[in-house]
Amino acid sequence: MNKATRKLIDDLSGQIDDAKAQIEEIAEEEQEKFDNLPEGLQDGEMGQALSEAADALFEAASNIEDAISNLDAAQG
Repeated sequence: MNKATRKLIDDLSGQIDDAKAQIEEIAEEEQEKFDNLPEGLQDGEMGQALSEAADALFEAASNIEDAISNLDAAQG
């Protein structure tokens, strides 16, 4: 892999990492909304939707972290 390609991958990795941080922030906000609901509402439709959204966002952030690791591995 040449220097230009490594630089491109580094730049892309940084952009992806920024996106991951934003997704994690949103996930934490959704989790906080869920945590602040009364127990009765946590079990309801709204609570379940918040919980599922937070879980999906945390999973997306984890997958992005895997992608960043793969990009780093590709560079050697």
